[in-house]
Amino acid sequence: MISFTKQGAGKPIILLHGFCETKEMWKTFSVQLSESHTVYCLDLPGFGESLLSSSQLNLEEVAVTLHEWMEEQKIQKPIIIGHSLGGYVALAMAKLMGSELRGIGLFHSTAFADDQEKKHTRNKTITFIKKHGVEKFIESFVPPLFAVQHQERLEEEIATLIQYGKKTAKKTVIVYIEAMRDRKDRFEVWKTFGGAKLMIVGTLDPAIKIEASKEHAAFVTAYHELEGVGHMGMFEEKNKCLEIVKAFLMER
Repeated sequence: MISFTKQGAGKPIILLHGFCETKEMWKTFSVQLSESHTVYCLDLPGFGESLLSSSQLNLEEVAVTLHEWMEEQKIQKPIIIGHSLGGYVALAMAKLMGSELRGIGLFHSTAFADDQEKKHTRNKTITFIKKHGVEKFIESFVPPLFAVQHQERLEEEIATLIQYGKKTAKKTVIVYIEAMRDRKDRFEVWKTFGGAKLMIVGTLDPAIKIEASKEHAAFVTAYHELEGVGHMGMFEEKNKCLEIVKAFLMER
């Protein structure tokens, strides 16, 4: 079962949250974008109020589940914008569905697979969670996603994200870390996807290296770098990100 919200009328937009996040992170975006579009915000399987039916999964299986959900909801030709993990899922959906999608957006995400350094970090994270639990992990994981200069101003938002993240089951956290670690390189999908492509990156993103992000720019419809922003531009530069997404959608 996929838990989701639906707002507005017009062409469909699907917003996918990132790792240990929920659909609630998109509340402001949903309200604003629903003035011109039908906006769906959903919980990926295992997060928020959506159930995880398997103890193992890969991103291709998540893409199939969301495709089936789209068919149930009779959603046709959407633009899918995903934050971080949500972007990985959007790329898996682009591989699966191709021209059935009107466009995709990577919001602090990448088409590249994990390198060996990143895989090693993910393995260490799994070990930490098994030993110390999800709550302790989330408390240390969320704040550094924001650039240091934004953390005090966004203290309330950070606390809310921590609160939602702590509710995630240990099984869900671990299987998604494994799925991200083992995900396929989707750069060829990014290059050849025929629909519109949006990319929003932070110059101080600790999770997605800016040098890697720049390699996507030659194959994108709209590419935007947020100066002095970490991994959470939808909070760190909310108004600017809203303007970027609105402009991208209005041209489609």
